[in-house]
Amino acid sequence: MIELIGTNAGLVWNALNDGGKMSIKTLKKATKIKLDKDLYAALGWLAKEGKLTFEEKGDELYVALA
Repeated sequence: MIELIGTNAGLVWNALNDGGKMSIKTLKKATKIKLDKDLYAALGWLAKEGKLTFEEKGDELYVALA
């Protein structure tokens, strides 16, 4: 499971590095991570490392590289 989270964290980082700030929905499509729990685990990994910023706009959550 740790390996999968690390792999997905890399996909998230690359998508944000290439595309800039994204909504969670857009990020999920860009990374092709199918399960919400897998995406959120990857976000948690990167957030813990201080690599992400989060912003809420209305009902949407946006994430970007720090």
